[in-house]
Amino acid sequence: MSLGRRKLLISLGIGAGAALAGGVFAKLGSGKSIEATTVNPSQTSTPTSAYSAQAESSVISAGSKPSLRFVGIADTGTGDWGQYAVADSMNDYFKQKPFPLVILAGDNIYNDGEIEKVKAVFEEPYAKLLKNGVKFRAILGNHDIRTGNGEDQIRYKGFNMPSRYYTFREGLVQFFGIDTNVNSPWKAQLAWLDKSLAESDAPWKIVFGHHPIYSSGHYGNNQAFIEDLTPIFVKHNVQLYLCGHDHDYERTIPIKGTTYIVHGAGSHTRPVGKIPETAFSAAERSFVAFEVWDDRIETKAIDTKGKSIDRATIPLKSLAKA
Repeated sequence: MSLGRRKLLISLGIGAGAALAGGVFAKLGSGKSIEATTVNPSQTSTPTSAYSAQAESSVISAGSKPSLRFVGIADTGTGDWGQYAVADSMNDYFKQKPFPLVILAGDNIYNDGEIEKVKAVFEEPYAKLLKNGVKFRAILGNHDIRTGNGEDQIRYKGFNMPSRYYTFREGLVQFFGIDTNVNSPWKAQLAWLDKSLAESDAPWKIVFGHHPIYSSGHYGNNQAFIEDLTPIFVKHNVQLYLCGHDHDYERTIPIKGTTYIVHGAGSHTRPVGKIPETAFSAAERSFVAFEVWDDRIETKAIDTKGKSIDRATIPLKSLAKA
C-alpha cells in the first residue's frame, strides 16, 4: 500500500485504532489450512461447526510430558490489583505445571511506556516467576512507544527484546515477535517475516504482536492486517497468532489454518462480543497457558480464580492435508 493511502487511513480514524493498531501494508503468499478441536466448559460465544467438542482426557497421553509449556499475557503494566490477581493465578499454575517462558504481547508499561515504572509494573508483580527463572519475551504496544519510541524497553534486559521485531526458537516452536505499531518499518518487517518463516524448519510457527487481526472486542477486525499478514501466515503454515490490545480473551476458529488468540486481559477488561469467526470470548482477567506436544498444541485460558474458562487443541497432523 502506498504511503498516501496510509496517511488517508490514519486521517479517517484507522489512526487511533490503527495508530493503535496498524502499519503500512503489503500482500504476500498463499498456502494450506489446519483444523482444531476444542472443549468449552463455560462459553460466552458458541463455537462453530469447525470445532468438535471432545474430552480433555482423550488428547492427553498418560505419563507423557509436553516438549514446551509457555504462557501468554498482554496489556499488563498497570501495577494495580488486576495485574496482581492475574500474576497470582500464574504463580499458582506454575506450581502445578512449571513453564520457562511468558509471551508478553505489549502495553508492558502504562500509561506512556516510562521505563522508570518497570519495577512497579513488571518486576514486582512477577517477582516470584522471575525468581524461578521464568523468561519474559516482550514486544511493544501502542502505550509503550509513547516515550522514546519504546527504545528504553528494548534495552531493558528483563523484556528479552533484542529489537523491535525478532525471532527465537524453543524446541519444536519458532516464535516471531512483530511490531504492529503504526510507526514500525512495516514493509521491511513484512519482508523479514516472510523470509524468516520460509527459513524456519520448526514444526510449530507462532507469531505474536500487540494488535489483533481478528477481534470482536473494542477495536474489532483490522482489515489492513488481514490483507498483509494472513497471506504470509497461510503461505508458511503459521498455526497461532497471539496478541493483546483488546482487553479481553478471545479465540477464533482456525481461519485459513491459523488460530487467533487475544489475551489482553492481563490487568483490565472491556466488554467483548463475537464475530462469525469467534470460537470463544470472555471479558475475564486471565492468561493463556500453552502445552506443545509433538502432534498438537493444547491451549487453556485461566482466570484469576484458577478456573479454566476455555480449552482448545490444535493438531499438527492436519498440516499434512492439502
